[in-house]
Amino acid sequence: MYAIITDSSKQYKIKENQILKIEKKKKKIGEKIIFKKILLFIKNKVIKIGHPYIKNIMVEAKILNHSKSKKIKIIKFKRRKNQRKKIGHRQNYTNIKIIKIIN
Repeated sequence: MYAIITDSSKQYKIKENQILKIEKKKKKIGEKIIFKKILLFIKNKVIKIGHPYIKNIMVEAKILNHSKSKKIKIIKFKRRKNQRKKIGHRQNYTNIKIIKIIN
């Protein structure tokens, strides 16, 4: 049994008891999140496809921790001007554990 959910304009294929890294949520560690935007649900060769979302199916998850990704370095140059710009970026994300898929 698995489902495809959408969150923050990204899609994730999930199963029960799976640990997933999503974009940062403004919730505390240990809180539960419910995802209601389910695009696809498959259980025992029965496929449900949403138009655009499936009603009466939800995914319950628990927040494990908040963290940052590895630093990405960006360097910009202007030719013949001796102009350089160095920028770094670290994306915030949240680790969650899928508790159950409610149908």
